[in-house]
Amino acid sequence: MTFELIIFLITLFGLAGIGTPVGYSIITASIMYFTFGDLDIALAGEKILQGLYKSFVLLAVPLFITAANIMNAGTITDRLLNFCTAAVGRFKGGLGHVNVVASLIFSGMSGSAVADAAGIGKIIIGMMTKDGRYSRGYAAAITAASATIGPIIPPSIPMVLYSVISDTSIGYLFLAGIVPGLIMGLVLMIMNALISHKRNFATEEAVPLSKLPKTTAKAFPALLMPAILLFGIYGGVTTPTEAAAIAALYALLLTGVIYRSISIKSLFEVLVDSARSSAAVGVVIGGAFILNYIVITENIPGIMTTFLQGIDISPLAFLLFVNVIVLLLGCFLDATTIILVIIPLFIPVCKALGIDLIHFGVLVVVNSMIGLITPPYGILLFVINAVTGIPLKEIISEIWMFILVLLIALLIMIFFPELILWLPEMFGYKS
Repeated sequence: MTFELIIFLITLFGLAGIGTPVGYSIITASIMYFTFGDLDIALAGEKILQGLYKSFVLLAVPLFITAANIMNAGTITDRLLNFCTAAVGRFKGGLGHVNVVASLIFSGMSGSAVADAAGIGKIIIGMMTKDGRYSRGYAAAITAASATIGPIIPPSIPMVLYSVISDTSIGYLFLAGIVPGLIMGLVLMIMNALISHKRNFATEEAVPLSKLPKTTAKAFPALLMPAILLFGIYGGVTTPTEAAAIAALYALLLTGVIYRSISIKSLFEVLVDSARSSAAVGVVIGGAFILNYIVITENIPGIMTTFLQGIDISPLAFLLFVNVIVLLLGCFLDATTIILVIIPLFIPVCKALGIDLIHFGVLVVVNSMIGLITPPYGILLFVINAVTGIPLKEIISEIWMFILVLLIALLIMIFFPELILWLPEMFGYKS
């Protein structure tokens, strides 16, 4: 380990330890690395610009963020919830099922777990806790757990970021996320059904089947968005970046023209919030580009590959090892930081061991999403606490059951990669 790398690590962990945002910590530590390594500090800016110029797909990130924020500002969320209530609300624990199904549908539009939790989550928690149907902690916990599906089913902002650092097809990554997202939704609904019967949660009044067509018609334009995105990407009509632009435009047309539920003032606020969120992600992306240069300069991937090959580790053991690390890191770091900063270290080893990078990418994203609800950091827990005022103690006491079933789903995906790769292979992917 070189002296400048030691200085880099001390600066990075020191700044992060006192609460400096990760992106700023990486950039500052990188400047220290270049200074003590007798390199031009301007190299930091050069690596950021080179990374951005080579990663056109990154434009999809602010566009998907904007699309999600526009949908939250309009009445799309309400219409989707009415549709889900009519479809699955009649069963035991019905509003819990509505929560999960709504997240499955909304995930096909936003690509963001935070957007899912902050938007549709706040409304469904209010529905669940009304008249004491469900406890506050349980309603918040299942909302946080179902929000993790958001970045798994396409579109997905974390998968866009993974495609950049792994040089894999974003189209195949999106396809690979569909079945895992459905598996996550299924295990959450099974757990909800078991708990609902054990605690005797209220059963909602069934919506007459005669009203289902009308409810579906009101939500139909919103339900079309995932189909439009998938057809555009996999039909060869648009690139993923262009599909993100179409998603933002379609969300604007729905809320502004069809539903007439957003004002100019609200739209301006949405654009400002989207710009802030995009900038926050952009700082981490910029820091990751510099960090990747330092990692390559120090030959860290080569050292890791040689070490792991020297101990003759199997691909399955390596996957389990990495997923444990990502799960532990997810207790303290956000998904963007894990994907952009940590995962590039493992990709050369995956190639050396013959692990499919699409399979690996989906596992990383799923694992990172579980980290969003894992204490003590668990950003989704804080988001729901902020928008609802439900104490963190009540949410955390109920979240463990859902973490358990999501971990079971993750293990299924690790041991049965064909569940992830089946759909991409149907569209021509060679695993």
